[in-house]
Amino acid sequence: MAPKNQRWWLTTDEVGLDVDADAGALYAMVSDLPRIGEWSPECERVEWEGEVGAPEAGTTFVGHNAVGPGRRIRYSRHGQVLAADPGREFTFITDEGGRPSTAWHYTFTQVGEGRTRVTESYEVRWIPMWARVLDVPTNRHKELLANMRTTLENLKVAAESRVVGAQAEESAASDGSPS
Repeated sequence: MAPKNQRWWLTTDEVGLDVDADAGALYAMVSDLPRIGEWSPECERVEWEGEVGAPEAGTTFVGHNAVGPGRRIRYSRHGQVLAADPGREFTFITDEGGRPSTAWHYTFTQVGEGRTRVTESYEVRWIPMWARVLDVPTNRHKELLANMRTTLENLKVAAESRVVGAQAEESAASDGSPS
């Protein structure tokens, strides 16, 4: 049988990208789910359910998404954080019809001084048959890979611009220049 990420139905896959930023800073950005719409081409916004200081396993949320031509297909999913290990891993699962459906994983691996490999992956645990049938002609797998790549590229731009801004402030402070 073909590897899971090469089957015609959705199962699992991943995309990784090296970012010139600290793993802790990247984790803080990704785990702040209400900000995900800043870099995701699919998820428009997320709302925590209840007061959330920092997400932890068991924290719940609702995500609002838009897909398809002109992003006209809109839907919302409830989700729950499964793992929140600062600087290492952030994982949540969304539901489909009240059942745990797709787990989304972000891992952060230091690959050099101030450089981190961010890997985003998904793992379909259950989706209804009608969704599986639609996934084939719409090539949902290809769309998910492209969207994960875009998400990580946008995250990279945001994170690296924060790093450059912080370095400029430090440089100005050390030479006595006003910031």
